[in-house]
Amino acid sequence: MTSPTHSPEDSRRRELGAFLRSRRERLSPQAAGIAAGARRRTPGLRREEVAMIAGVGTTWYTWLEQGRDVRPSVEVLTALCEALRLDAAEKRHLFILAGRQQPERRAATPEKVDGPLLHMLQSLVMQPAYVVGRRWDVLAWNPAAAAVFGDYGLLEGDARNIVHMVFTNPHHRRLLLDWEGLARAVIASFRAESAKYVGDPDFERLIALMTRSSPEFRAWWPRRDVVRNLSGVKHIRHPSAGSMSFEHMSFSIDDGSDMRLIVYTPLAEQNSIAKLEKLLETLPAERRTA
Repeated sequence: MTSPTHSPEDSRRRELGAFLRSRRERLSPQAAGIAAGARRRTPGLRREEVAMIAGVGTTWYTWLEQGRDVRPSVEVLTALCEALRLDAAEKRHLFILAGRQQPERRAATPEKVDGPLLHMLQSLVMQPAYVVGRRWDVLAWNPAAAAVFGDYGLLEGDARNIVHMVFTNPHHRRLLLDWEGLARAVIASFRAESAKYVGDPDFERLIALMTRSSPEFRAWWPRRDVVRNLSGVKHIRHPSAGSMSFEHMSFSIDDGSDMRLIVYTPLAEQNSIAKLEKLLETLPAERRTA
């Protein structure tokens, strides 16, 4: 006899039910605000108690734990997360098992680059790199990035934003050999990544500013082109080093913040590696370890 096989969907539902059960059994009645009572054979909460707190039917919740073909909505999953006191990692895991997209939370506090990421950024001695936030503001950078692209510390507010620099900063515009091609890619990528923030006041203000400040942005933004560029080659014309070529790659920071690390690796062509070494040697001593 052959053992019964389960489809990937069946396995996912069974794992979802097992995960819910494990979270329910570890949560004490006291932590959920329920009087424990004298006789409780069930570790943690009972199914009917979770259902009551989440505002769903007991039978329906039981089916969910049993791995039956029931499909909880985003609202129900959110209620279950609150009922079971799930932390951020557990919430994400639950939504993945349920095949749902977790609602995005917009950060209400200023974005901050923590120590470990800063240390890694500074360790990339021969690779220009910087960290951008959800709106593509440059939050941190290493000396190599300052040597190639300019000192971001001299820019403030919106001026330190990648879209703003590409379209309105004369130095940055002259730096890019294929400015139009790169600018079109930037605007299409920015639109794709900012879709989750449609209506956000900070994004709306930046888009309004760019529409007023750049005729190209004003002409291209309404086209609604979208693209997702995670890597590529960028050719620049540095004011002192001349032509240089870099391969660039974007890495998401897996902390729910929407920050990304952008790393540029100099290529052998156009003697880019030697030129970068020379640029780093000419940096003031205090900026070589910025």
